[in-house]
Amino acid sequence: MPLRPLMAASSADSGGDRRRWWSGGDWLCWTGQKRWCGQRSGMDFIMSCVGFAVGLGNVWRFPYLCYKNGGGVFLIPYLLIVFVGGIPIFFLEISLGQFMKAGSINVWNIAPLFKGLGYASMVIVFFCNTYYIMVLAWGFYYLIKSFTATLPWSSCNNEWNTPSCIEIFHHQDCKNASFANITVGSSNMTCADLADARSPIIEFWENKVLSISSGLDEPGKMNWELILCLMAVWVLVYFCVWKGVKSTGKIVYFTATFPYVVLIILLVRGVTLPGAYDGIMYYIKPDWSKLEEAQVWIDAGTQIFFSYAIGLGALTALGSYNRFNNDCYKDAFILALINSGTSFFAGFVVFSILGFMAAEQGVDISQVAESGPGLAFIAYPKAVSLMPVAPLWAALFFFMLLLLGLDSQFVGVEGFVTGILDLFPGKYYHRYKREIAVAICCLLCFIIDLSMVTQGGMYVFQLFDYYSASGMTLLWQAFWECIVVAWVYGADRFMDDVARMIGYRPFPWMKWCWSFITPCVCMGIFLFHLVNYKPLTYNNVYVYPWWGEVIGWCLALSSMLCIPVSLLYKLFRAKGTFKEVSTSSHWTIFILQLITC
Repeated sequence: MPLRPLMAASSADSGGDRRRWWSGGDWLCWTGQKRWCGQRSGMDFIMSCVGFAVGLGNVWRFPYLCYKNGGGVFLIPYLLIVFVGGIPIFFLEISLGQFMKAGSINVWNIAPLFKGLGYASMVIVFFCNTYYIMVLAWGFYYLIKSFTATLPWSSCNNEWNTPSCIEIFHHQDCKNASFANITVGSSNMTCADLADARSPIIEFWENKVLSISSGLDEPGKMNWELILCLMAVWVLVYFCVWKGVKSTGKIVYFTATFPYVVLIILLVRGVTLPGAYDGIMYYIKPDWSKLEEAQVWIDAGTQIFFSYAIGLGALTALGSYNRFNNDCYKDAFILALINSGTSFFAGFVVFSILGFMAAEQGVDISQVAESGPGLAFIAYPKAVSLMPVAPLWAALFFFMLLLLGLDSQFVGVEGFVTGILDLFPGKYYHRYKREIAVAICCLLCFIIDLSMVTQGGMYVFQLFDYYSASGMTLLWQAFWECIVVAWVYGADRFMDDVARMIGYRPFPWMKWCWSFITPCVCMGIFLFHLVNYKPLTYNNVYVYPWWGEVIGWCLALSSMLCIPVSLLYKLFRAKGTFKEVSTSSHWTIFILQLITC
């Protein structure tokens, strides 16, 4: 039986500076003066979690990883890690927030020596809020450009196009040797020149939107159009979040459901296009040999943690607004089913369109799909440009893309601000404290984002994406969350706390996962990730300089080191000799428990 920590909070009433009491169906907060806490209904909570966890990662990242790692075979490690890692930690974070009634920092009052977990999650979600919104700024830019008679990325007659631009590739004509030259505007191309030809959508993305430079060391000038788009998105986020959890909870009813309507429409349109069948078969056809590769398991694990939003602290913040007796155990399974089901469904939408594009261009599907923002801002714009009433389809898709990202951004900012406000003692309570905190958060993130709207901005964006909130940092965070709850606070003790909330004890599988299975899975994938580490590249061509790698590792370590640094700080600040402190610390208790096991 795990030993009790020295200073653990034993009930929901001891959440630090922000104490709450149950009164008449709501929680009464004490922050220097009495005020009523924002409270979500069960459906508000479900919709907010759906809006946060179901986002861009489900639309482009899951389908790409699926076809990259053997099609349907990828679902085997994916589903396995869902049940041994995704759902247990998802349930752990939600139930912990619901029980402690605190944000991502004060919730770790259950084991004060490991409060660095809260600081680490705050760093991760701050970085995620900072770079994630750039995808929304790009989507907003495309949305504005969609309101034209002719889509600007569908032709080669623009100032940003090069002589290599070609609208129709004529691969079939070249294959039949029916002609030797292809005339595009004032340019003449032979069939041999098609290998170096570029699609107008690629040139629009790289030459117009990004105006991309040759490397990280050439930031270049800022794109004023992207700055305006970025500013508009941040203003929208601010006014949707500043009033708190009640206003956000109502907004996500629309932002979380509308993308499903658009995905269904796109699927119906996609399956009727020529080549859609080949694309879908490419998506679900298994390649069993891929199971022998470590990268398949690494990608499956990192995708689960990325799409489930584990380790960011936002799920804890959302759970803290639940009623104390909310059945979070049932909610965890419902949300996991929605999240993974959306990823699988989006795969059919994506690959039906990719199959159509491959048939149109006469290339293999693997040459059409790209990872990261490439799939959203290259493949989809090309697809909608080939459809009837192209501007309508383009506006519909990018509006959906904007909504997919906005609800995730809402909850990300909500989680960060909730954690920050929990740090303030009651004497600092101010009527407009929340509005001021949200404004400072948005402004600081906007200033950092200015580095991503330059000509070298894509290289900066990829640094943040790969290091600051990547699978590596999330795996590290999830590992320590399980260790602290299961071995420091006590898995049986926490199961009793959950039973006190929901009225029954969850299946023992959850306790086994927190104590043994999930930490082993997280650390195993983490070590696989380090062993298979390769220098970061852009489009498999540009290799980042050594100092760029150093910046990336600094971003990663800024959150990962919060846990050991905070632990050591508390040990050295404790009263008494080091021997007395160490023999009475949670850390020593944890080590002794592992040894005795």
